[in-house]
Amino acid sequence: MAKKKDSERLIQEKKGIALLMQDIRRNKVIYLFLLVILAFFIVFNYAPLVGLLMAFERYNPKKGFFGSKWVGLDNFRVFFTGPYVGRLIKNTVGMGVLDLLINFPAPIIFALILNEISNKIFKKTVQTASYMPYFISAVVVCGLVSTFCGTGGSIANLFGAISGQKTLNMLNEPKYFWGIYVAMNLWQGLGYGSIIYLSALSSIDQELYDAAYVDGAGRWKQTLHVTIPGILPMITMMLIMRMGGVFSVGADKILLLYNPATYESADVINTYVYRMGMQQQDYGLSTAVGLFNSIIGTLMLVTTNQISKKLSGTSMF
Repeated sequence: MAKKKDSERLIQEKKGIALLMQDIRRNKVIYLFLLVILAFFIVFNYAPLVGLLMAFERYNPKKGFFGSKWVGLDNFRVFFTGPYVGRLIKNTVGMGVLDLLINFPAPIIFALILNEISNKIFKKTVQTASYMPYFISAVVVCGLVSTFCGTGGSIANLFGAISGQKTLNMLNEPKYFWGIYVAMNLWQGLGYGSIIYLSALSSIDQELYDAAYVDGAGRWKQTLHVTIPGILPMITMMLIMRMGGVFSVGADKILLLYNPATYESADVINTYVYRMGMQQQDYGLSTAVGLFNSIIGTLMLVTTNQISKKLSGTSMF
C-alpha cells in the first residue's frame, strides 16, 4: 500500500514537472521577465543578508565575513550599555511617533478635502502643486530648510520676532528640530501621500451617496458614514505599513540638517549607524544596531497586523 502511494506521488510529481516545462516553453518571455525580477531580489535583498554576520563579529575587511573574529553579542552589549542609547531611542521613537501622528492622517484629510471640491480645474491645480515637492531631492529640500530656518531666514526671523530674539538660528536649537523635521516631511509628502486615498475614494459606489442623500444625510454625514468607511481598509493597510517604519526615521535628511549642537534631540539610531559604520569604521557595531532597529520594526509590523486582523478583519498577511 505504501509503495502504491509512493508510486502515485512520483507520477503526480512527474506530471507537475512536465506541465511546468510545457508552460515555460509556451510563455518564455514571461518567465524571462520573472527571472530578471528574481535575480534582482536575490542580488539586492537576499545576498546582502550574509553581511548580518558582522553584527556578531569584530569585522575586519581584510579577513572578510568568515575570517573575522567571532564576538557573539558583544556589539549589542556595547550599544545597550553605551552613553548614547537612551538619547538615540528617545529621539527615534519621539520623531517617529510625532511624524506618524501628524503626517499619517494629513494626506487622508487632504484627500477628503480634495474629494469635496467640485471645480475640476481648481482641484487639478491644487493636486499638481501638492505633488511637486515630493519630486524635489532631499538635498535641495534640506537646503531650502537651512535657508529659511537659519540665521536671517524668513521662518527664523518670524520665530525670533515672536520669541523676542533678534537673531535666531533654529537649526542650532535642539527644541525646534523635531518640529522642523516633521513640518518638512509634511510639506514634501502631503500631496503624494494623498494619491492612494484619492484612488480609493474614486472606487466608492456613487449609489451609496445617493441613498444617504435620500435618507437626509448632508455632506458631513455622508463623509462619516460612506466616505470614511469606504476607504477604511486602505487606511488600515497604510497604517500597518507605517507602523513598521516608526523606528526607521530617515537618516538622509537628518544628516543634512543636524550638527553637534542639536545631537541632543536630532541624533537617531540611523544616524548613529552611519557615524559608526562610515566615519569610525566600526562595522560590527553599526550592523548590530541596524539589525536591532530592523527587528523592532518587524515586530511592530507583525503586531500591528495581528491587532488589525482581530479588530477589523483587515490585514496584510
